[in-house]
Amino acid sequence: MRTPLTGPEIQRLIDLLGKLPGLGPRSARRAVLHLVKKKESLLQPLAEAMVDAAEKAVICDTCGNVDTRDPCTICADTRRNNTSLCVVEDVGDLWALERAGAHKGRYHVLGGTLSALDGIGPEDLHMGKLIERAAAGEITEVILAMNATVDGQTTAHYITDKLSGIGLTITRLAHGVPVGGELDYLDDGTLSAAMKSRRPV
Repeated sequence: MRTPLTGPEIQRLIDLLGKLPGLGPRSARRAVLHLVKKKESLLQPLAEAMVDAAEKAVICDTCGNVDTRDPCTICADTRRNNTSLCVVEDVGDLWALERAGAHKGRYHVLGGTLSALDGIGPEDLHMGKLIERAAAGEITEVILAMNATVDGQTTAHYITDKLSGIGLTITRLAHGVPVGGELDYLDDGTLSAAMKSRRPV
């Protein structure tokens, strides 16, 4: 049996960080070592920020965004365009579009994509709420900002079929988004260009 490298408290931190996307055990160990070395300036403020986030973070009941208020900051912003609704797979995609300043309207987070392989159907996503929002009368354009994956395109086709009889303009991101690419990993220029060159489905 291998001798532990450190005490259980630090090992627990390494194990937890290692579960984050993009971080494996080795990266987690490096991150924890850096945090411990900068205990006063990094580790303690990070711990306080995480406690605050754990206590205050909520899911917006309107759009599905993560914020510390409900409705979220975006939904509560009266300056946004209420006639344009951008549909994204996950909150990370919403944040990517906001970071790029590519959309000035409203959002709807599906919470994933349709996937027969994984057994994810329309009832597992926020499809009902999307159709309800789109049919309420204020929305005139629905922008499908799905990732350029097979499941993303399948989801976009499903939404198009469901909304086709409502009389909305349905657009999707241009093919500037690479096939197999994910919005959260694209640069701001690519996101902005894709949003500006969207076209009817």
